[in-house]
Amino acid sequence: MTRTVDDLRNEIRQAVGRYERRESTAFTKEALAAICEAVHADVETDPIPPKSRMRSGIRRSIGMPDADDPDRADRPFRKDELESIAAALDGE
Repeated sequence: MTRTVDDLRNEIRQAVGRYERRESTAFTKEALAAICEAVHADVETDPIPPKSRMRSGIRRSIGMPDADDPDRADRPFRKDELESIAAALDGE
């Protein structure tokens, strides 16, 4: 059975020590900061930076194409991106 976007987000949340959510929501700034640390993104997370900077850092860290595209940084991760993040976290 294929995983939904919600399943992938929750899998990623749990992999970085965050809690699972029942409702469908994008990552909070705190969850993105935890993901940055888990994938060793080159983003200073104290204080927590804007979501767009953390998303770009995560994309860059796991080798996604167009990681620094500002249009991509301003929107939540898509399913294929979530699958790549989940795979990177599984590989650690």
